[in-house]
Amino acid sequence: MVFKRYVEVGRVVLINYGPDAGKLATIIDVVDQNKCLIDGPANLTGVTRQVISYGRIALTDLTVKISRNARQKTLTAAWTEADIQAKWDATSWAKKLAAKRKRATLSDFDRFKVMVAKKQKSSIIAKKMKELAA
Repeated sequence: MVFKRYVEVGRVVLINYGPDAGKLATIIDVVDQNKCLIDGPANLTGVTRQVISYGRIALTDLTVKISRNARQKTLTAAWTEADIQAKWDATSWAKKLAAKRKRATLSDFDRFKVMVAKKQKSSIIAKKMKELAA
């Protein structure tokens, strides 16, 4: 297995800590070995241009073709051209995060309905397995 996620200009990252946690951003410039400059673009992701520590971001497999210190307009054009948001939404990582957010917003009754549905599903599967074994 070869390592492919490098800190580079144009790498799309997921912010995992702080006020912008859970949002996507793009590395615009590398400040030093501990920090980088990121930008959303703000009109698409809600992340403004800021310096952030590497400990607060997670590198994704997605990249956009931009130059160092690209303007917001250039970055927005690159994001829409590469269709980054749709590619991100199609990844299993994004789907897991969405499911986690959905589970966190469930009420007690919703959790009860999920439990009942799981019981019904396992009951149906058990009956079918019993039929196949007999």
